[in-house]
Amino acid sequence: MPADLINILQSDDIDAALQRGADVLEGGGLVVLPTETVYGVAGRIDLPETRKKLEALRASNEQKPWTLHLADPEQAWDYVKKRSPFAERLVRKLWPGPVGLIFDVPADERKRIASELGLKENELFENDTITLRCPDHPVFSEVVSRVSHPVALTKLGDVTSQLPSDLAGVPADLAIDAGPTRFSKPSTLLRVHDDRYEIVRVGVFDDRIIQRQLRTTVLFVCSGNTCRSPMAEALARKAIAEGLGVPESQLDARGIAVVSAGVFALPGTRATPQAVEAVQDMGADLGRHRSQPLTPELLNAADAVFAMGRSHAQAIRAMSPHAASKTQLLDTDGDIEDPIGSDVATYRKLAEHMQGLIRNRLREKKIIS
Repeated sequence: MPADLINILQSDDIDAALQRGADVLEGGGLVVLPTETVYGVAGRIDLPETRKKLEALRASNEQKPWTLHLADPEQAWDYVKKRSPFAERLVRKLWPGPVGLIFDVPADERKRIASELGLKENELFENDTITLRCPDHPVFSEVVSRVSHPVALTKLGDVTSQLPSDLAGVPADLAIDAGPTRFSKPSTLLRVHDDRYEIVRVGVFDDRIIQRQLRTTVLFVCSGNTCRSPMAEALARKAIAEGLGVPESQLDARGIAVVSAGVFALPGTRATPQAVEAVQDMGADLGRHRSQPLTPELLNAADAVFAMGRSHAQAIRAMSPHAASKTQLLDTDGDIEDPIGSDVATYRKLAEHMQGLIRNRLREKKIIS
């Protein structure tokens, strides 16, 4: 029989649909789930019968140790006890995202983990390492987070960026359709060392993107990304450069990025003339600013996210639940009102108010002293 199909985009009860997927997995069944790169067949790796079904789906050249697929980045430390600062930074900055991380695991830990999962060591570990993946897809994360056992996933045939229209040949109990995947390339694989990484396979992220993701990034978020958040970005860049004693043009070389985005922004719009003039009077530059919409990638890359209002913070949490812990209101006393349509004097007053808030926030994050 073909797998039952749920189109999550047309579901009247999304939570019930997600829970059904979790229940099937919990009970040992197979569920077709989307990640940001592929559709795959997921199942509990600790159940021998489920594992046999997954193994039968793998191509002959894929008979290698399983990659565990995690719902939350913090689950990595259930399998990797050696938490070097660099490893923690990779997990924090690249996950959830289209990156698999390969970690060293000591012999005693390999033995313990394999025993707990009912696996032979060579079914999970290769050359003393384990490969972990934390996909950036809300359907995957929501379903797998409700399963109390580790999950593995294998690709669904050759066409993996969308669910096949004919499910007759799909060997699963349930398939959840969430539309085409965000990327058409495979995930990137990185080998994690104590203080560096090694690219094993280039996929969605190349080295340039990875380096950018690993920067210390401060993100300001408002609605249209033409007034409040770009003003905050410009003022923050000035404050950080002054704190480091370097020109703003050197921040990128120092591994620091300050960006802004809008929940409802259209790409490519200039900052309002009043915003440009207001921050210019304070020694900051907005002349080259162009608006950009908020994306999960921006949120994942950010170390600190400052929202101009509560509605923006809610939108951030909805877009990326993982970003909630690093998101704060810029003003702890409440929303910073949108000055759109006001005169330059109002913008100047707002800029002066935000400048103090920004410096306090940057000190709290130890980005400036």
